This record gives sequence, structure tokens and C-alpha cells, in this order.
Amino acid sequence: MQAETLVVIGGENLIDSIEDTSGTAPDGFFHNLGGSPYNVAVALGRQGIATHYITPISTDAFGQRLADHLAGQGVVTAGPRLDAPTSQAIVTLKDGVPQYRFLREGTAERMITAPMLRAAFPPAGTHFHLGSLALAGGDDAAIWEEAFIAAAQAGICTSLDPNVRASLIADPDSYRARITRLLGHASIVKLSDEDLEWLYPGLSQDEAITVLLGQTKAGIVALTKGPNGAEAWAGGQHVSLANPAFSGLVDTIGAGDTFMASLLAGLAEQGRLAQTALVALTEDELTLLVKRGLYAACMNCTKEGCDPPVAAALAQALMDGRI
Repeated sequence: MQAETLVVIGGENLIDSIEDTSGTAPDGFFHNLGGSPYNVAVALGRQGIATHYITPISTDAFGQRLADHLAGQGVVTAGPRLDAPTSQAIVTLKDGVPQYRFLREGTAERMITAPMLRAAFPPAGTHFHLGSLALAGGDDAAIWEEAFIAAAQAGICTSLDPNVRASLIADPDSYRARITRLLGHASIVKLSDEDLEWLYPGLSQDEAITVLLGQTKAGIVALTKGPNGAEAWAGGQHVSLANPAFSGLVDTIGAGDTFMASLLAGLAEQGRLAQTALVALTEDELTLLVKRGLYAACMNCTKEGCDPPVAAALAQALMDGRI
């Protein structure tokens, strides 16, 4: 990692109330910390990347857990603490794959203003990551969009992960238009095959990727494909890798977030987490970045909820060639 790297994270924090299939939880759910951008912040902290989280966090009991956990990973809570409640995701599992229902009305993470975000954004910030529920709709989505575009126009490297949650999107056309606008200002784009299918209905995966690549000037576009590994495009380079072999799948919660964070951390270690540096990526460097992301994501899948690996464990797994 280069000393000047400082990643700024925007987007939701919440509690994943995960269905207990073992019958041991008193209320039938395990209450885990979550939210896609929040998970990215945690994973970055565990990989030794200086990270500030600028979204408001509640002062309630769940919010205190969220803030304490960030501090424990070395992540700075740069946004304010608010008395509104914490957002919640009710998560049921189908064959280990999470299904979500969200409770977000009137919650702390949605009570943002443009001046609040400007005040929370550290002057030394070199990268801005945004995604997921923050962009689903409402006044807060428009404020986040404005902040992302302003950061890009100021020369700050940016990354976007739509992490589409269709159940929260009341106006799909407006949402797709927002994502298209953001694609035009993103330095790095990561999305899943499910995101791609929803954003570009009626198109094959290859057709959808072709359209997406035409809508963005991003130096890297990465596509995660669950059990089928991941692909990435950077300039004229394209790589496609399978997942590493591993056993003991628990669930896939946070796998994509862990991949995203590992991509950013890998770029920081290569000294390439900057708008101007991404254009010079070689095929070998891109391959290593995707491999790193896949290893980290699969390691996360061997644990309950989002529990990304620390830097040393990930480095050892990559060196050994196994999880």
C-alpha cells in the first residue's frame, strides 16, 4: 500500500437479521452487521487500507455495534452519529443464498445532506467508493449521485458497485438512468452477473457487457459470477478466472463486497488506485487482481455472514494456492 492512499466509503450501514436454521437464536434470527458499502469498509480495514466511512450511523444499540466494529478494523467513522434508528435487512436463506427484505424508512443512514457529506469527506481522500441501497431512490440517492460525480470531476479515483436490490427500486427506469450517469464518472466498476441481467433486461451477458463498456470510461470493469468465478476488462485486456477450490460453504453474504474491497486493496498495493494509473494495467496485473478478489470472496464464504479475511491470511492463501 502507498502511504497516501485513503479510501472514502459512502452508502448504507444496517443490521442483517439472518434466519436461524439451527434453532438456537432466541428470536429466530442472528443479527449481523452489514450493508454493502459498510462491508467494503470493513474488508478494506482488515487488509490494512486507510479507510474513512462517511455515512451517518445511528446512536441506538445496533448503531453502536456498527460504529464499534468499524473502529475495531481501523476504519474511521467520519460521518455523524444520529438519533434515528438503524436500517435493517431481514435475510432468509435459500440453499445458502440470501434473500432480502429491507426496513429503511426514516433511518439514520438515509438522513444525509450535501453539506454533511462535504464536511465528512476527508481532505486527504484519494478514492471514493459508493454503491448499493444508497442509490435505490429518494432524495438521498440524488445527493449521493451528486457527491460521486463531484469527486470524479475533482480528479478523485472512484468505484461503483450497484449491488442491485430490486425489491427496493420503485422506479426501475429512473434507477437505470442514475446508474448510467454514474458509470460515466466511475474509475472502477464492479457488478455481479445478476446485477448485469437486471440492469440490461433482454440482453445476453455478452451483449450487456458490450453495452456497459460503451457507457463507461472506467479503467476496470469487473463481473462476479458466483460459483462461476469472475471476469474483468481493463483497456484492451480481458481475463476470466474460476473460483479457487474450497470446501465448507456457509453462505455467500458479503462475498461480492469482499471481492470489491480486495480489488481496491490490490490496486492500492500496486500503486494503481488512481484515475491516471489504471490505464497502464497489464494482463498479469489484472489477473492477479481478479485472483486476489476471488480468493478473498471464497474465504469469506466459509464463515457466517460477512467476515472478510485479514491481509496476512489472504496473502498466505494466495501463496499456498489454496483456501
